[in-house]
This record gives sequence, C-alpha cells and structure tokens, in this order.
Amino acid sequence: MSMSKSKPRLACVVCLALVCAVALISVCALLLVRMHRGCEENGKFLHAAVAADSLTCSDIGRDILLEGGSAVDAAISALLCTSLINPQSMGIGGGSIFTIMNKDGDVSVINSRETVPKSFPANLLDKCPTSITLGQVGAQWIGVPGELRGYQYAHSRFGKLPWARLFQPSIKLARKGFPVPEYFSNLLKYPTITKLVQSTSLCQLFCREDKTVIGPGDTLRYPKLADTLEMIAEKGPDAFYTGKIAEDLIQDVKAEGGSLSLEDLSSFKVRVDEALSVPLGDFTMHFPPPPFGGTLLSFILNVMQGFGLSPPYVKGEERKLTLHRYIETLKFANGQKKNIRDPLHSQYRADHLMDSGFADHIRSMISSSGTHPISYYNVTPSTDRFGTTHVSVLASDGSAVSVTSTINHIFGSGIYSPKTGIILNNEVADFCGRADSVSAGEQPPSSMSPVIIHSKHREKVLVIGGSGGSQIITGIATAIMNKLWLGMNLEDAIHDKVVFVSSDNSVLVERGFNESMKKAMQSFGHDVKDNQFSFNVVNGIMKEHGCITAVSDARKKGEASGY
Repeated sequence: MSMSKSKPRLACVVCLALVCAVALISVCALLLVRMHRGCEENGKFLHAAVAADSLTCSDIGRDILLEGGSAVDAAISALLCTSLINPQSMGIGGGSIFTIMNKDGDVSVINSRETVPKSFPANLLDKCPTSITLGQVGAQWIGVPGELRGYQYAHSRFGKLPWARLFQPSIKLARKGFPVPEYFSNLLKYPTITKLVQSTSLCQLFCREDKTVIGPGDTLRYPKLADTLEMIAEKGPDAFYTGKIAEDLIQDVKAEGGSLSLEDLSSFKVRVDEALSVPLGDFTMHFPPPPFGGTLLSFILNVMQGFGLSPPYVKGEERKLTLHRYIETLKFANGQKKNIRDPLHSQYRADHLMDSGFADHIRSMISSSGTHPISYYNVTPSTDRFGTTHVSVLASDGSAVSVTSTINHIFGSGIYSPKTGIILNNEVADFCGRADSVSAGEQPPSSMSPVIIHSKHREKVLVIGGSGGSQIITGIATAIMNKLWLGMNLEDAIHDKVVFVSSDNSVLVERGFNESMKKAMQSFGHDVKDNQFSFNVVNGIMKEHGCITAVSDARKKGEASGY
C-alpha cells in the first residue's frame, strides 16, 4: 500500500476516534447533568452535607466546608453552635466521642469523654436515684470535662482551617444573641425542667429579671461564654485546662460544693483508638469501643440481620412478627448493658457482643409466639436517662465525621459557672445502676454510638448517630434497619416511630405509634406503655447513586444543610 493512500485512511480513523470521544464525553456530561439535576430536584446534595440539631448549626458547618474546611472543622463549628442553640444537651463543660473516616477510608476514634475526678465522695453511688429521672443535680456528679481536648486533637490531625476560625460564628451568636429556639422554648415548659432552671444557678442564664423562665419572644445571650470562647479561640484549649478560665471554673465548682480540681483539668488526656468494625450484610459498620454503646448496637443489628429482613417484613403479619423479634432482641441487649464498662478500669468485657455465634445463640432463644419474664434476659435493674447531641458530616473528598457530644442529663449537673459562662456536666451519674464502684480517671458506661457505615468500595456511605440517653441505641438501630434492609428512604427511616425497651423491660412506644401494632405486641405478652419522654433524636447522612441525602431529626426541630 502506498503512503499516499494510507494517510487519508489514517486521518479518517483519527477523525472517527475523535468523533466517538466527543460523543462519549457529551453522553457522560449529559448523564452527569441529569444526575445533578435529579439530586437537586429531590432536595439532595452533590458534594457535602452537615446534619446537626438545628439549621443554624448545620449551616455554620456547611459554610466551613465551603471555605475549604475539613469534615472535622465543620463538626467542631457545628458543635460549638449547638452548645448555644441546645445548651441542655452539650457544651464545653462536657465531653465527646468522634468516629472519623479519612478520604482513604481509614477510620479512627477520638475519645474525650468526661472522667471521674481524683477526689469524689466514697459513698457517691449510695445517692443514686432508684427510678427514671430527667436529671441528677449537684456538683458531686461533675466529671472532668474533655470536650475541648477532643476538639484540639481532632483538629491537629484532620483540621484545615485555623483553630480560631471555627469559633467565630458561635462567638458572634453568643454575644449578639438570638431568639429563643422553638425546641428549647418547648423544653423549658416541662414543669420538672422549669423547676430545675429556677432552683439552680441556671436561672442566671435562662430566667428573666422576675425569675420566670425565658420563652418565645425573648432573646438568648451568652456574654460570659462569649468571653470564654474568645479566649480559647485566641490562646487554644490550654486556656481552659491550665489558665485563667480553669481557675475561675474551679472556684465556681468549689462554691457549689464540688471536688473538681485544677489538677483534674490539667491532667486530662484524650484517648485515641482504632474503630471497631463488624460486617453488616453488604456493608461494614465502624464504631467506638466500650465504654460506648456501639457493641450493643452491633449485637442488636447482628441478631436482627439473621432474620433475613427485607421490604416485605414491614407489611401485614410479617411486620408484627418482626417488631416482636426486635423487642425481644432489645430485652436481651438490656441484659448485656452491665458488660459495657471502661476497659482501662474494669474486668468486664463486651467482645462477645460482636461475635456472630453469640448472636446466633440469642436468636435461637427468641420465641415467635411470646415473651418471657425479666430473668430470662439476665437484666440487672438500672435507671434510664436522657440528653446529648449528635452531628454527622460528609465532606466532598469522601471523608466523614460522626460525633456525639454531651453534658449527660438535661442541663447536666444544673451547675452554671457565672465566671466563665459554662454549664457543667453530671457524667458521674451514669455509673448509677450500672456499677458497684467507680475509680478516679474512669469513663462511665454510655449509649453514645457515633457510627460510619459503608459498602465495600464506599460507593454507599451512611454517617449516623443519635441522642436521647438510653434511647440512643434504639433510635439508631431502628433507622439503620429501616434504611439498609427495609427499603425506606433516609428521612422516613429516621422519622419512623421508635419503640424503646426500658431498663425494667417495659415496651415504651412513641406518641402516634400505630394502635393495631400496640395491640399486637400486647398479644405477644409485652408490657406496652406510651413513652412520656421520647427524646430519641437521630441525625444522618447517606451517599448513594452519586447523591447525598442529609436528615436532621424533626423531633428536635432540626434541619440539615449542604451543597
């Protein structure tokens, strides 16, 4: 073949290849545009999202992401904001637990939960209440706050924006003030909470001049806390743990009869762990080790997974049987709570809760026809509790943060530090009904379960966690089963009415729960009651099919944000 003939043919081949390439690029671009349009039309996000307890705080986290901040940066900013919008739930006087997945899929845990002070009353556990309670007030229950040390460590490893930048939105909010949020206003109307505020130093912050509790139409300001946050933003967390803030805080705690000391603050150390991981069908779930609730959550899901759940299980008679089996599983989970203890201070271990053989054994003990006495489940009587907040973040690079933070019960210890503007936790109260003794430096058992779940190649990612004290695990388990196995979208999965099995194995159903299902559970022999305190709140983010869905639980008037 001559060169003169081969050149035109080669040119034709090149032209054809270019045409095909352009066509392929055009098709891909068209599909991408359609996918983007589909995401936006369905209220989903394309790049990143934040799900906090309020739109204000979700927006602050989103803005941090838009500035080039990391998932950790966004989570810290959203948490600082939440300490103002929902001060009954968390704050820098408490502690937190981060589950963090980097862009490569490696998952780690940063644990800065409160610890028992070096000095505490020898008979402290004798003062524990014997029935359900909204709070245990008093300085004797204050644990060493770890919140800011957790932020510091997480930011040093994963932060991108300057430390001070993360504080700016909340300092502005605290100083300028904002209308009392609807959820917070409604919470303050509970007679027990009104009494708590009016009878403690909290009244300095949440009462009007005539000592009535604030409500709609009032402005909420935190001038002292704004000063404290400014100092921490400028000088770093050491200002809280060893500086003037520490001295002022300890003086206020001592004035309330507490034993928290400057040594307790200066010696606090963050714990860093590898996340525990368990298979969950086609997914892997990552969560913090004890003394947190992830092992109990994994146990519940492992047992339920063995029943082969799928969308048909939410219909007709199958729905009734599935709910009965779930309630039975929760009763067995109650029987395992005593094994959730600080591994550095206790001989109790919870490894068996992640063992599929143990789940198989428990599943075999679940009858399809009825229930059993409390002794059958090896339950130790304890008290149920409420509180906490959760933030979920998914960044554009695929990194994610699931973080739960708390001052424990609603308004923690009920101790407000007027010199610093900080509300103190009552974390030591979590040993009540769960331990016979405590030791200095020990972290209390907890239901907090910030988890990250993903498919093999992370095409699908679920960042989820909850608040509500003892109801945390139930709320998260319900949402995960609904989303991954029962075919619900994330919003419906989270908003579904929750069943909670209390510490005495009573079945407490959320207001508005289906009446026929209540009767069906009674026919199985369950002691079904209406839940007077449905504080379970779940915030989650799901990435699948190229779209991101973010849901903040409507129970707390929350709303997610993203872009």
